[in-house]
Parts: sequence; structure tokens; C-alpha cells
Amino acid sequence: MSHGPRSGLAAVSSALLAMSRHLEVRDVLKTIVASARELLDAQYAALGVPDDHGGFAQFVVDGVTDEQWKAIGPLPRQHGILASMLREARPERLADVREDPRFEGWPSAHPDMSDFLGLPVRDGDEVIGALFLANKNCPKPTGGCGFTQEDEELLAILAQHAAIALTNARLYERSRELTIAEERSRLAHELHDAVAQKLFSLRLTAQAAAALVDRDPSRAKGELHQVATLAAEAADELRAAVVELRPAGLDEDGLVATLRTQVQVLDRAHTARVTFTSHGVRALPAAQEEALLRVAQEALHNALRHSGAEHVDVTLHKRGADTVLRVTDDGTGFDPTAIRRAGRHLGLVSMRDRAGGIGGALTVESAPGKGTTIEMEAPGG
Repeated sequence: MSHGPRSGLAAVSSALLAMSRHLEVRDVLKTIVASARELLDAQYAALGVPDDHGGFAQFVVDGVTDEQWKAIGPLPRQHGILASMLREARPERLADVREDPRFEGWPSAHPDMSDFLGLPVRDGDEVIGALFLANKNCPKPTGGCGFTQEDEELLAILAQHAAIALTNARLYERSRELTIAEERSRLAHELHDAVAQKLFSLRLTAQAAAALVDRDPSRAKGELHQVATLAAEAADELRAAVVELRPAGLDEDGLVATLRTQVQVLDRAHTARVTFTSHGVRALPAAQEEALLRVAQEALHNALRHSGAEHVDVTLHKRGADTVLRVTDDGTGFDPTAIRRAGRHLGLVSMRDRAGGIGGALTVESAPGKGTTIEMEAPGG
């Protein structure tokens, strides 16, 4: 191993240790890419984590400035040589990537690249990423690639450890998300109980005031002051609940990423298979995103806790100018009219209120033994 300024076993060890120090997925990806570029002395390096829709959920580069990256534009799609690495799970070492028949060009602001070395990152039989480098910092043999067989073997070792580091980071984040979800659920129940007690006290105090208003107006006035105090306290606790339970990820990552993450967490926490797909949905106003998320959470809670479903599917897609959320399960189903007659709601009143609050609409399709579909249509997106 004689290439680059940091060659040998010590350099490999340093790169592997750097990857193992981080627990956040984004930090692990950045460390993998920086370590690979430095270890193989390349001008550029990148690592893409594919999504389920022909693009990349995450794409990290090294050797490109922030200004260059912004000028390049949207993330690449899974096409050309990147798609080949992901699909066929084999290394690619090319003298000039631009002359390969699979090459489909790149944006005008993209840096020019010639020699290329890429490997899939695999977790068992699953390809979880594509790691590649370009423009080896060395004299190129005529018609040949600057990257050698030795470089390819070295990158293969790095890719194996990258898969371990990335998998561990994902497990850590999912564990943390599950803990946060459980804590939010606990807090919601505590707040619900506290507010219910306040409202019960409010009702009793109001009844006492009504009974005293004719025979002891002075005491009735005192009871009414207590009503005002209890009402203010209940309002404060409800306000605290809204602030505390608003998911931070919604502001940072947007609706699609937040929903995908929550579905992944639920899929691992329950025996039912929980899946998520999204098509063509862009960013929405904050109120609409939160309403859609809350309806999805309520529908998922009902499906996973009450329906006995084996599969719950969440989809988010465009319908004309609107955004449509669908939560479908193959559970026991129910008769919506019987639920209303029995005075039970399964959260349907709350979901309809949330949909109506943003100018949207909620529909419920269910029957005993036929599963349930909750659909919310929200304007825009």
C-alpha cells in the first residue's frame, strides 16, 4: 500500500477508528467519505444512500466546496454507473468515466472527472450505499486508470467497515427515536390526565357556583373566581402539550422525512409490517404538515393498537393541486355508524377537526372484517 500521503496499516487503522467514533448517520457518512478520499489520495469522493424511489435519501461528498455543491443542483438519480453499482453490487474501476457507455453526463456546474473507482456498500445481501472516488492524484498511465487493483482492495476493506458503522449508526438513531416516541406518548398521557382532572374540578366548581348564586351571591362570586383560575390553568397545560409534543423533526426535515422515520420506528416496534411511500409531494405550510402528521399518527395508533392488522400502509401523494394522505390496514375493521351511535370515536373527531382546520377533508372507509382506510386531503403541496 504505497499510494498517497497517508499509506500503510496506520492510515487504514486511523480511517476505521474515525468511522467508529460517530453515532449520527450523517456524521458517519461524512467520515467514511473523507477517510476514503484521504486514504486513496483522490480529488473527489462521494457516498450515496439510495431511497426506494430511484433517488438518494442521502448523498455526501468530499472535495467539493459548499458553493460548488449548491451550484450543481438537485441530488443525482440512480442512473448510469451509480445505478449499475447499486443493482449489480460489483466494483467499477474506469480509466475515464466519461467514455463509459453508461455515462449520462452531469450538470454544468459539476466538476470534471476522469478516472473512477466505485464500490457498493453492502450489509449482508442488501446494498445500502454506493461509495466512489474520482481523479486519483498521481500520473495516469496512457489510456489507463490512476486507481490500481490495490486501491480497489483497500476501498473494499473500507466499504465493509463502512457498512458496519452505518448500520450501527442507523440502529442507534432508531433506538433513540423509539425512546423519544415512547417518552412523548408517556407525556401525552400525563398531560391528558392532568387536564382531565382540571376540567372535572372546573365542572364541579361551576355547579357549586350555580347552586349558590341565589342564596349566597358572595360565595358564588368566589366560586366563579375559582372557575376562571381553573380554566386558565387548563388552557396553560393544553398549550404546553401542543408546544411539547410538536415533533422537532417536522421543522428540520419536513413532512415526508418525518413520516418515513416514524413509520420505520413503528415497523420495528410492532409485529405488523408498516410501510411508507411518497410520490411528488413537496413542502407544505407548517400548519398543513402538522395536521397531516397528526392524522397519520392517530390512524397508525388505531391500526396498530386496535385492529390486529398484519400490514399497515401509509402513502402520501398528489391529487391535482392537493396532497392526499392514506393510512390503510388489513385489520378487523369496524362499522363507522355503530361507533358513532355508541359514542366512541377512535380519534375520528380529532382527525376530522385537524383536517377541517386547514381547509381539508377526512374520509373513513371500513367494515367488519374488511380493514380500514383513513384518507385526508389537504390543499396544496
